[in-house]
Amino acid sequence: MASPLCDAHCHFFSSRFLEILTVDRHDLPAQGRADAVSALLEWDAPGSAQALAERWIAELDRCGVSRAALIASAPGDEDSVATAVAAFPSRVVGFFMFNPSAPDPRARLHRAFSMLGLRGVCLFPAMHGYRLDDERVRGVFEAAEEYGAAVFAHCGVLSVGVRKKLGLPSLFDFRLGEPLALAAASSRFPSVPVIVPHFGAGFFREALMTADQCANVHLDTSSSNAWMKYSPALTLDAVFRQSLAVLGPSRLLFGTDSSFFPRGWQQTVYDAQRSALDAAGASEAAQSQIFGGNFNRLFPAPDATTPNSP
Repeated sequence: MASPLCDAHCHFFSSRFLEILTVDRHDLPAQGRADAVSALLEWDAPGSAQALAERWIAELDRCGVSRAALIASAPGDEDSVATAVAAFPSRVVGFFMFNPSAPDPRARLHRAFSMLGLRGVCLFPAMHGYRLDDERVRGVFEAAEEYGAAVFAHCGVLSVGVRKKLGLPSLFDFRLGEPLALAAASSRFPSVPVIVPHFGAGFFREALMTADQCANVHLDTSSSNAWMKYSPALTLDAVFRQSLAVLGPSRLLFGTDSSFFPRGWQQTVYDAQRSALDAAGASEAAQSQIFGGNFNRLFPAPDATTPNSP
């Protein structure tokens, strides 16, 4: 029987997300804004959160993907992903972007974890202007520990394609996305799974150092990993080979960074990573962990803990 395929990194680009993203674009209509933005981007309009959730499940079914983490990709869009989680709890794990420097962080975290059933909080320090060793980040870890959730911390280079397409400013301070600054909170909260996407996105060495020190730190493999252009000697198979040497297969999570339709799930990213792992000499057992086993261990499906479930 083939091992399940799970994607640890997909973005849920809902209508509400597009509205939040373009709040300062006064040239766009107040009514039907998401449709207008979709037309500018030449994307399919997301429709309701329920409709988008159904489309994602149909896409995952088409591509043979068992489960996926869907990320609410702007603070304030938690309810959209929560709709997908409520509709498909065995297929969708809900993550949400969170700014710990905004007011009432504790109340917002409680609502997302306890009331909406989300299981991963996503930190983007370069976007929101704080360091990963900030005391406010420690508060995020405390909440994640309390609710049994994961912390996703975007380090390194941050490029948001949809912002570029819409001509929106990207005033990001990459210095704030330093993986070594994540080690302090990660070591204080060893029961909290920590996920660093894109192999550290240009801070590969530092991400490996942090993960080597903190056994709860995982790397996700998502996207094209274009950050490798800053290290010309690196290839994707070399990145996998070194990651396996330092972390082993149990702390690597496959992801694609899929986001909008009609492009849908990025099969080409999966194919490239499968080929790279083969070239790196990863065993089938190791690949089984990376492509699904580790995700299911960190985020058990609801029916997986119910003895009499069908």
